[in-house]
Amino acid sequence: MRIVEVLAIIGFAILGVTVGSFLNVCIDRLPRNESILNPPSHCEVCHHHLAAKDLIPIFSYLWLKGRCRYCHASIPKKLLWVELALGIIFPFLYWWCVILKPDLGITAFGVMAFYACLFIIIFVIDLGHGLILNKVVYPGMAAALLLALFLPQPWLTQWLVHGVANAAIGGGIGFVLFLLIAIISRGGMGWGDVKLAALIGLATGFPLILIALIMGAILGAIVAIALIIIKKKSRKEMIPFGPFLSLAAMVTLLWGSQILNWYLGLM
Repeated sequence: MRIVEVLAIIGFAILGVTVGSFLNVCIDRLPRNESILNPPSHCEVCHHHLAAKDLIPIFSYLWLKGRCRYCHASIPKKLLWVELALGIIFPFLYWWCVILKPDLGITAFGVMAFYACLFIIIFVIDLGHGLILNKVVYPGMAAALLLALFLPQPWLTQWLVHGVANAAIGGGIGFVLFLLIAIISRGGMGWGDVKLAALIGLATGFPLILIALIMGAILGAIVAIALIIIKKKSRKEMIPFGPFLSLAAMVTLLWGSQILNWYLGLM
């Protein structure tokens, strides 16, 4: 690997943790209907405004040993995990789109990075609050349509239908399938999951939406069964489905075509 590529990977890792710090603001404030711009960053316990030295991604959390500098209240660990996740995902996506598959290029990296940020916000909020917010999903849908209209969809290069038409087909399939499940299950699936399925369909298109939904269902079932076996959850307790769908969506964007080709090869 050339020195320029190594430096680029380091740069995107720094960019990733910085973006992760901003996503933490969105994750904390959006469920409470608060502005993501005002007030400035502050401790949620003592409300002391945080100085720049308190806001260095990852480093500040480790230096302060996970506690507020002013009142010593615990800082949620999710802040660290989100920053670490983006600090790994961004350089990985750069390596994947630009170094490993140079025919994709930096534009594909930008698209993938956008979806990674979008699905991480949905993942963490649903995991923590059991909510899939319209204020996240609806703008995500609009962005997915615009991306399909103006930018290439590298995960659909071998399929006949591209662009907005493919996005619309995928979104419609995701919405209808989960709408039927929500109606039949009578509350077993939330309406937020229905809208998220539509968003994932707009992002992945057809036929990859089928891969994403099946994978999300399998992941959710495996985790649910495991939690029941170790008695962390009862059979009647609801488990957020959004995190599994979000994870499946990103895996599908990266490897969905290969997974589908493998499956069709078995047939």
